[in-house]
Formats: sequence, C-alpha cells, structure tokens
Amino acid sequence: MTRTHAAWRARLLALLAAVAGVLGLTTIALPAAPAGAAAACAAAWSSSAVYTVGMTASYNGDNWSAKWWTQGETPGVADVWADQGACGSGGGGTGGGGSTGSCSYPAWVAGHNYNVGDIVTYPANGQLYIATNANPGYDPTISTWYWSPYTCTGSGGGGTGGGGTGGGSTGSCSYPAWVAGQNYNVGDIVTYPANGQLYIATNANPGYDPTISTWFWSPYTCTGTGSGGGGGTGGGGSSGFVVSEAQFDQIFPGRNSFYTYSGLVAALSSYPGFAATGSTTVQKQEAAAFLANVDHETGGLVYVNEIDQSGNYCASESYGCPAGTYAYYGRGPLQISWNFNYEAAGNALNVDLLDNPGLVATNAAISWETALWYWDTQTGPGTMTAHNAMVNGAGFGQTIRAINGSVECNGSNTAEMQDRVNDYESITAILGVSPGGNLTC
Repeated sequence: MTRTHAAWRARLLALLAAVAGVLGLTTIALPAAPAGAAAACAAAWSSSAVYTVGMTASYNGDNWSAKWWTQGETPGVADVWADQGACGSGGGGTGGGGSTGSCSYPAWVAGHNYNVGDIVTYPANGQLYIATNANPGYDPTISTWYWSPYTCTGSGGGGTGGGGTGGGSTGSCSYPAWVAGQNYNVGDIVTYPANGQLYIATNANPGYDPTISTWFWSPYTCTGTGSGGGGGTGGGGSSGFVVSEAQFDQIFPGRNSFYTYSGLVAALSSYPGFAATGSTTVQKQEAAAFLANVDHETGGLVYVNEIDQSGNYCASESYGCPAGTYAYYGRGPLQISWNFNYEAAGNALNVDLLDNPGLVATNAAISWETALWYWDTQTGPGTMTAHNAMVNGAGFGQTIRAINGSVECNGSNTAEMQDRVNDYESITAILGVSPGGNLTC
C-alpha cells in the first residue's frame, strides 16, 4: 500500500465515522462471509483492477467481497476483503440468466432477520444487495445503512444475457456516468460505471464514490418511461406507485430539487398500504389527497423549512427538547412540527429525529417518510388518520381535519380549507379520477 493510498483510506474512514456520528450510530459493521452453498467463481482477482465496496473477485478458490475501495491488495492478506467462501467447481458454466441467476441468491423477504454479509435478490428491481448491518428485514432500497448494492460477477462473462442490458432501467433513463471529484447536488442521479447501477444524491457532495458514501448516495430504481404501453396509466412504471414521475412533475412544476420523486417512491416501502389499498380509484384518490395537502403545506413543494422559524414548538415532555427550544419548527412535505412529533416519527422510522430534527430537511427519503408516517398513523385534531379517511370513504375533508382541522375546519378558516380542496380537485384531474364526495370539513 502506498502512502497516498493509506492517507486516502484514513480520510475515507474518518468520513464514514463522521457519517455514523450524524446518524447516531456507534459502529460500522463490514460485510462478513455469508453462509450457504458454494457459488460460481467470480472473475479472478487482478492486482491492477480497482474494486469498490461490494464488488467480488475470486482468489485461491474462494470468492472475496471488497469492504471498501481497494487496488493491489491481495485477498486473504489485506483486511479490505471479506471471504465469501469457496466458489463452485468451475465447470465453465454459461451461467445464463444474468448475474443474479448465476449466483442464485434468495429473494429478500420483508420482516426476515438478516445478518451482516447476507446477500439477497430484491424482487422489485431484480438487483442484488448485501447486508452491511444486521437488520429485521428493512427494504434494501431505503435502508442504505443496512444494505449496499452488490455486484455478482458470476461465471458468465457472456455479455448477451438475453438482452438484459439493452433498454434496462439505466438505459431507458439515460443518466450520466458518475465522475469522481465532480460536485453533485441533492437529487442528482448518476450511473455508476463499475456496476452499471443508478444512484441518487441524498446529500450534496464533491463526487464521493456512490458505493462507499451511503450518507451521500442512495440506490435509485429507474421508473423510466417503461415499455411504452398502457396509455400512460402505468402510474410510475416499475415503482408501482399510482402517480407516474411525469404526473408528479406536472403537479409540482416549480418544486424544490430536494423533493425528488425517487425519494417519495423510496419512502413508500415504509408504509406499503399507502395508495395501494382498495380499488385503483381509491388508490389514486388517496395519492391525490396526500399530494394536495403536501402542495398546500409547502407552497407547491417549494419550501423545505417553515418560513417563520421563530415559533416555540417545544412541549413539556419527559424527553424535553435536546436540539433546542426553537428547533422543532415545520419541515418536510407535511411540515412536521413539535418535539413530540419528531420524537414519535423518529422512533417509528428508527432515526433519531429528536436530537437531529434537521435530517427532515436534508435527507429526501427521511423527509418523505415523516410525511407518510403522519398520514398513515396520526389523527391530529381529527378522529381518524388521513389514510383511513380515504380508504374507508370518509372523504378528503377528513384528511384536512387530521392535518390542520383545529385551524381550518368548522368554519374557522374556509379560505385555507378551500385551497386544499382546489389542489385536490386539480390533482385528481391529472390522475384521471373522480375526487369523490365529502371534500370539505
């Protein structure tokens, strides 16, 4: 290892330690060898090749997974490699079926306990992920602290792969290649040349490697334009969301770049019932109701932080207000406020928002998750959650009551209430669905 390489790694580890500190985490666990039968041998390790976290190489009859960036460091000698166990008996093997098929990793299962080093296939996008921290089945595309993209080089160098690359998610979206040292802003999407996968910048950064700096980059599933069929009713392509990216852009033409469609789609897995319960009509109505309230709260997804930040949202609670008396003003798509909401949302999302409320304004996925948390679980001044109001036919008016009913309902502020209704009717028109009844409160 050269002195330059050692210095680079020291800086990298310092960065990761700092990130762990921001997230309130105490340790950074690196991949260990997963249990299971021998897989096909990866491409042979080369002393001249550059390997990044999750990339594999075979050496002395074993597959090895890179724990972080490495070049010229021999597997089994340097501690930058995790032994993945003996690899298959060769057989040349065409391997067929692309990288996932040749490695035969099991499908990810929500709620299943995973240990460090476990590798899974994520059914929603067919990609592989490796557990970098033990977790109780968190979604691989959201919990980037717990999962990292994994590149299986398998045995089948054959590039034909049944058209696997042609027009895939990367090709259909045509995002530029990541460039080391280039400045990236929140929401920028790149193709990582080393593994061909897409990543989105969840925090601005000066070109950190997407597979190392998980605080700065998250895996991105390209919804693209899909296969073109269906007259545009596909609702988000492979994302499964009833609102497509094109419709999202139409609803929020002047939105802040912080509020990304991909961040919203990533957050959906935390609340799988949202806009996915009942008939297609009900699903679209719920999505429209949520986005209408979001539009009203943020001025069209323009404001991330509350304009007036001087309010005291520190209620008398046993845990107090460790971030400061005036730190819990509104943030995010539904402008979550008050220390008790930050505390409860943080507990639900397994993120320390009580001590770090600013995460709601700096991490797009967390920001959307807080909004969905409130929508799905909180009744506010109302008698039901906004989610239940829409899926049980109570109507849009009850979502207003759950969010700001004490101020806008029962004739208190009809102008503000009507603005939400107008937004809802506009968005349902874009989605091609009736708004239903009971629109006011």
